Amino acid sequence: MTLASRALAQLATWPDLRQTAPSCGLGQGVSSAQGEIVHFHSDRDVDLRLTDRAIRRFAKDLRDSGVIRIVPGSQWVTLRLDAASDVDLLLTLVSVALQAQQRWPDLAGRHAVGCNDQRGAGFVKADFGGV
Repeated sequence: MTLASRALAQLATWPDLRQTAPSCGLGQGVSSAQGEIVHFHSDRDVDLRLTDRAIRRFAKDLRDSGVIRIVPGSQWVTLRLDAASDVDLLLTLVSVALQAQQRWPDLAGRHAVGCNDQRGAGFVKADFGGV
């Protein structure tokens, strides 16, 4: 079982979430009553939708984690699942995302489509070739 499939199986047991097809068309998704919240794009790459306010509040901690990429202007953050602790971090952030969506709903009516995978903002392995 991959880390992503383990995380997806755990999220499937949460009563406020349901598995869905992601709007980007790649992988598997999870939605809440407020809309899409997680896209599993591969066995390791996951996009998570946070509110703008949550991203601003936790930006330094998210960047310092080393497994999360923040894309300016996006409500989505990208996580790289390399260890079981990364799954724990994802589950914690999904809980934060659910709480943030309930406390501070998007009153502007914007739809959070266009996850980071569509922006080419996933994790890219550097090819150091002959270095």
